[in-house]
Amino acid sequence: MQINILDYLDRAAALHPDKPAFCGDKSALTFAELNSRSRALGTALARAGVLRRPVAVTVGRDPETVLFFMSALHAGGFYVPVDPTLPDERLSAMLSPVSPAAFVCRPSELERMRHLFPDTPLFTEESAADLCDDRLLGSVRASIIDADPAYMIFTSGSTGTPKGIVVTHRGVIDLAEWLVDTFGFSERDVLGNQTPFYFDASVKDIYITFKCCATTHILSKKLFMFPSRLVDALNEKEVTSVLWATSAVNLLAGSGIFESKKPLHINRVFFAGEAMTGKPLRIWQEALPGATFVNLYGPTEITVDCTYYVVPRIFADDEQVPIGRACRNMEVLLLGEDGKPVPRGELGEICVRGSGVALGYYGDSERSAAVFVQNPLNPFWRDILYRTGDLARENEEGDLVFAARSDDQIKRHGNRIEPGDIEAAARSLDGISEALCLYNRERDRLVLALAGKPDGNAALMRSLSAKLPKYMLPDEIRCFDSFPHNANGKIDRHALKRIIDEQADQV
Repeated sequence: MQINILDYLDRAAALHPDKPAFCGDKSALTFAELNSRSRALGTALARAGVLRRPVAVTVGRDPETVLFFMSALHAGGFYVPVDPTLPDERLSAMLSPVSPAAFVCRPSELERMRHLFPDTPLFTEESAADLCDDRLLGSVRASIIDADPAYMIFTSGSTGTPKGIVVTHRGVIDLAEWLVDTFGFSERDVLGNQTPFYFDASVKDIYITFKCCATTHILSKKLFMFPSRLVDALNEKEVTSVLWATSAVNLLAGSGIFESKKPLHINRVFFAGEAMTGKPLRIWQEALPGATFVNLYGPTEITVDCTYYVVPRIFADDEQVPIGRACRNMEVLLLGEDGKPVPRGELGEICVRGSGVALGYYGDSERSAAVFVQNPLNPFWRDILYRTGDLARENEEGDLVFAARSDDQIKRHGNRIEPGDIEAAARSLDGISEALCLYNRERDRLVLALAGKPDGNAALMRSLSAKLPKYMLPDEIRCFDSFPHNANGKIDRHALKRIIDEQADQV
């Protein structure tokens, strides 16, 4: 029985020791190098006493980041990815309440981290060179069970306050096994990583690679600013699969690059993080007619993904792609405010139970208790489900269709308005790459923000009038060349709302 996610790395290092596992712009690591070097650093961490304790790790777009993650696991701890480009105040706000047992960073970061966290033992790979205690590591491994934490990832959520979400070995193992069994990944696959390693979507890249003895190329962030170079890189590295944020998929679709060149080796395209509509997806489908396209959905609190939808057809430009059905060993319930399942076609909150449900928020029992709750349908034994705060409805085919965040619902003039419906209609229009609908409650104004090169507002309103009922038409349309995005690649709603509010104050 698989208990520890390090078993994947051990097996890969034994079967394909010299095969590149992770490749970056400046370095690459084979499976054997990853294992031996992470065991050395893991020995140093184990001697510091990190068993079942958080180990903060600074991340970059390089293979060494994965090495640092594995070293924390070898030591019996759980890794906590940290973006070193964050301001000092933000880093302190995230990590001070966690009190990590150790901090792994690069030599160039030592002085800053020592200043910010003077009481935390600091480690670099250089400090553990040629250090490996097999007996100690074996003893540590034997004490870890699959219910122990594997990693903790921070997410801001709707409040903007960092929350550390603790995820188990079992959650990651079930995710990796399901992905490989369902979609047929193998050692012949080459993955193109887009998502930063402090974002939970990267978990899929890491553990598919280990599970299948595949190779992952860590794509430079700069490539996504130059679509032509990005496609060239995908072809040069012979990438077969991408598991990207929806915004990255949309970016390439909207660039027009597929009119002149196409990815030659990609046969699987996964997207997640935001709602996908038919127009950008169709561009990919026409460019890669033989590829499989999969919409994934899930918050960090359920180990990355809990539903999936294998796209079976071409969707209309303004048609929203469903998020599908539950992943293996997960159950997804749509519950109403009374805690009971809603009828098909009606909105309900997405609630999830299963092996992927996280252990909760680190050191925050109050917030954990608010969303990791007893299943209201089962009063007989402890049965925890996670309340996502997301709303969806079940369509006639039995697939879930994402609607909105529960706190984004708009009730106006007796009508309930789903921002997602307005955004889907807007994204189907020519020249629109992104859309976000916001409601200013103080001014009772429905504001539609658009990115791209759209027609004038009057023409936009006429086009929207042909797609939406009158009560859903926006009061204002704001056009931007592009939207601000957060580090995870999602639209930064808070930043965009601030810009719009500031513009309104100046009028």
